[in-house]
Amino acid sequence: MCGRYSLTSPGELVAEVFGLETAPALEPRYNIAPTQEAAVVRVLSPKDAAQLGRPDAGRRTLDLLRWGLIPSWADDPGIGNRMINARAETAAEKGAFRFPFERRRCLVATDGFYEWRREDGGKQPYRIRRADRRPFALAGLWDRWWQAPRQPVDSFTILTVDAAPGIAHIHDRMPALLPPEAFDAWLDPGRHDRPALEALLRPHGEELETDKVSKVVNDPANELAECVEPLAES
Repeated sequence: MCGRYSLTSPGELVAEVFGLETAPALEPRYNIAPTQEAAVVRVLSPKDAAQLGRPDAGRRTLDLLRWGLIPSWADDPGIGNRMINARAETAAEKGAFRFPFERRRCLVATDGFYEWRREDGGKQPYRIRRADRRPFALAGLWDRWWQAPRQPVDSFTILTVDAAPGIAHIHDRMPALLPPEAFDAWLDPGRHDRPALEALLRPHGEELETDKVSKVVNDPANELAECVEPLAES
């Protein structure tokens, strides 16, 4: 699974990696947790853009969405608290994720995600990142929940796959990473070729490294640079 991650990279670098027209203003996020708003890259269909009165349909944009997907049909938005991850192997078949998989796919911007490994009777957090420390994309799905007179809520989930060999000793699942050459296909709301889309969702771990980090990250209230700093080897 993926229950916590970071995005500390400057907006200019995020724009470069994700092919954005303008650099977003981003504050460093060291400990992004479920129910919080986080940076997601998507391409809005004309219908989705029109609902919000936006002129940017068909273009890559970075938006802040709530982590924990609330299906458009949900009676209670609290259901999103249980929808932070979706298994890539079955997402296209599940009621909560079927429509988003078909038409509302997104890229979750990150520069490292956390997993926990049981060690010495406790759980030790690790941060998994690229060796070059550049931001990268996690495959995500988003949806819009809207019940008048409330404001619409756009939310997302992160797709997970079996862990790559270099990560499996920490956890048996990991978020699905997407390389830049897959961005166009994944983001296109008009692309509905399920087998081709599912083929993009496989373990990628060749460029990843792991750092043991402080247990300060265990508390989602701790939004501190200490969360991402590797522990010194004893």
